[in-house]
Amino acid sequence: MDTEEIDGRARVLLAASGTSVSTPRQPELDIESGYAVAARIRAIRQVLGEIPVGRKIGFTNTTILDRYGMDRPIWGPIYDSTLHHISAGARVAPLKFSEPRIEPEIVLRIATPPRPDMTEAALLNCVDAVAFGFEIVQSVFAKWRFTPAEAIAAQALHGALHIGPWHDITADRAGWGKALADFSVTLSRNGVPVDQGSGLNVLGGPLRAFAFLVAEIANRSHPALVSGEVISTGTLTDAWPIGPDEVWSARILGLPVAAISLTTKGDT
Repeated sequence: MDTEEIDGRARVLLAASGTSVSTPRQPELDIESGYAVAARIRAIRQVLGEIPVGRKIGFTNTTILDRYGMDRPIWGPIYDSTLHHISAGARVAPLKFSEPRIEPEIVLRIATPPRPDMTEAALLNCVDAVAFGFEIVQSVFAKWRFTPAEAIAAQALHGALHIGPWHDITADRAGWGKALADFSVTLSRNGVPVDQGSGLNVLGGPLRAFAFLVAEIANRSHPALVSGEVISTGTLTDAWPIGPDEVWSARILGLPVAAISLTTKGDT
């Protein structure tokens, strides 16, 4: 696929992102061309003034891969324009996204750049803080039908990431490492539980998801991870359709992070 075609596909997908409009499928994409299109979108967004501040990992939850026709995890950038810190009374407008869904996720903050040869314990030493968050994901392809390559090209389905308070882990990294592999979460809508998950769902734990990302970036020669980046490690439950006038919350057991809730607006 030549540069002109990559640019054209990137602009089509970028135009549909952040809207309620679906775009035609691109099933002829392969994994490499999918990442090439995604890289072009990143470059365009940077020219427009958006700053990459982290990465999101998608489809790390092995319990739902078959449901979406996926056979691998994927990843894409998080921008300063898509990262939000949840505050009391804050409301979000999900209807600006294409078929939006919500995902409860563990978010890591990088203190020192990781290397692909590191153990999980060494990778944890590269992290200085952990937060709980909700990612709003979207599918610019109708009815959430896509190939892995299409999902990659479509910015790994990223819409926005809303995170709660950061928790410094530097005083007890060993304790946090154990807790990250052994916690559970209950996701609720308007106070009614709709799904349950655990840290084990994301490739066996958020640190293993982080290890996947580090290796992927190194293998594909993508921009290296740097200090200060945030890493959203993937949904702990299924991704749930989200609409107006809803309150989403999560109850976390076994991990000392602050619970958060997200309220949606009734308009766009």
